[in-house]
Amino acid sequence: MIEGYPEIARDVASLKRAPNLGDWAALRESFSWDDMWAELDTPGGLINMAHECIDRHANGANADKPAIIWQAADDHVETYTYGDFKRQSNKVANALKGLGIEKGERVFILSDRIPELYFSCFGILKIGAIMAPLFSAFGPEPIKERVARAEGSVIITTPKLLPKVNAIRSQLPSVRHVIVIAHREGATVAPEDIDYASIVDPASEEFEVERTGAEDWSVMHFTSGTTGLPKGAAHVHNAIVGHYATGKYALDLQPDDIYWCTADPGWVTGTSYGMFAPFSNGVTALIDEAGFAARRWYRLIQDHRVTVWYTAPTAIRLLMRSGESLPAQFDLSSLRFVGSVGEPLNPEAVVWGNRVFEQPILDNWWQTETGSIMCANYPSQPVRPGSMGRPFPGVHVTVVDDEGNELTEPAAEGALVVQPPWPSMFRTYWNDQERYDSRFKNGWYYTGDRAKRDEDGYIWFVGRDDDVINTAGHLVSPFEVESVLIEHPAVAEAGVIGKPDEVAMEVVKAFVTLNEGHSETPELMRELNRHCRDRLGPAVAPREIAVIDILPKTRSGKIMRRLLKARELGLPEGDTSTLEED
Repeated sequence: MIEGYPEIARDVASLKRAPNLGDWAALRESFSWDDMWAELDTPGGLINMAHECIDRHANGANADKPAIIWQAADDHVETYTYGDFKRQSNKVANALKGLGIEKGERVFILSDRIPELYFSCFGILKIGAIMAPLFSAFGPEPIKERVARAEGSVIITTPKLLPKVNAIRSQLPSVRHVIVIAHREGATVAPEDIDYASIVDPASEEFEVERTGAEDWSVMHFTSGTTGLPKGAAHVHNAIVGHYATGKYALDLQPDDIYWCTADPGWVTGTSYGMFAPFSNGVTALIDEAGFAARRWYRLIQDHRVTVWYTAPTAIRLLMRSGESLPAQFDLSSLRFVGSVGEPLNPEAVVWGNRVFEQPILDNWWQTETGSIMCANYPSQPVRPGSMGRPFPGVHVTVVDDEGNELTEPAAEGALVVQPPWPSMFRTYWNDQERYDSRFKNGWYYTGDRAKRDEDGYIWFVGRDDDVINTAGHLVSPFEVESVLIEHPAVAEAGVIGKPDEVAMEVVKAFVTLNEGHSETPELMRELNRHCRDRLGPAVAPREIAVIDILPKTRSGKIMRRLLKARELGLPEGDTSTLEED
């Protein structure tokens, strides 16, 4: 345990509702993925994520149960039942089939949180195509890299975001159609594009879901690395078994819950736990179109009587900054579960939640590649602030040494690994099998994280093996940012690091050297900032840019980001034996 943050006991009898997972050790002994599969509807062994999430509920007692409560940015509310959801996703499926989109094709969605995004996601899955979400704050360059790498056939977007697509459309020969959800913005659609309403509204509400199997492709999420282009982590329809099980036991979803996941659908949390886990468990999901605002968030919890709330450490730290008097102005008594994911949750935030919400915030850990929660703090278990909790009952998560031997000594630091397989495990990096294979060795999947485990099986995050930047829960590739910077005619070289930040965990900071004939001026710095924001989007672009005379590099020419970070933070530089001589 972290000094100064004692364990927080949980009395199961005093919880607002008996949890689905009462005894972690007992469930770990008896747990079977086959049992989870049996709780779903898989006729003849076939499985489709859209059927498990939508149609099996719409075809039964939940047909008239609200699936989505959508709160628009202007505060008007729309509610869609599971029956409505089935009909709307069927119409999207028929519309896509009418355009000639076939099983296995990649369909990208670039949209803010509007109902049509959700209808489209499940319509894509119903035809057996691969759904590939994009973060709406991305600039043209990240969009181009992802669509090109996956050879996407379709982009579904909105008028507000369409200019980003138009900026790189000529560089995407695989894209046959751009569908624009125009009606909510009252916009007209250009002749070269397709109006969403014009093909979806007249489409049939009946559709026979594609007969997909467990290993058929379903979803592709892109995740950043330290070198090379973003990696397309591809998942299969069988992943829904993991989403369903972890929704039930790690998030404790129960039939009458009102559930709110604040993550954007452009990131894996916004799909795995903004869509698949809640809908497969048949609960009602609140979706808010607007961005973060502390008062608004508290009001939404109060007005919609949210019971299970899943958010990010960055948001929690912003709520902490707004003070404890603000939440006291709202009735938050409906909350029985508050969870967090995306980056390690600092111990003070766990304790703050216990004080403000009368329950600790339950942190958990997983990755884009794992597809679903691997470690969690559970309502029935004592909480150790700063820990990611214990492994989910159906997976073996542990810490190993350099040879892949499991470390049994408490507090021994090593590589955090997971023993394959499990249902939601990614099956490949799209068109990059070599990189995929490199993540597996010694019988383990290597997560790239380092951790330690205590004597009771709680796992504690130590750090990353690489230098991917985690800014507000978004993983940013230094290489991707550097590539855009050096496209500017003034920039000779660029090195990018993550700089610690109280709210966002890290912010992106860039160091650049300038080409001859250019000098550091306020005008140039503004131009570089604008260039990055236009190309990358505000979530990925550097928060800070500094001009330096020379970047530290190895003799082979590799930029030593580690040295840049050490010098920025005043830390020991460590071994510089491979440093390029001046």
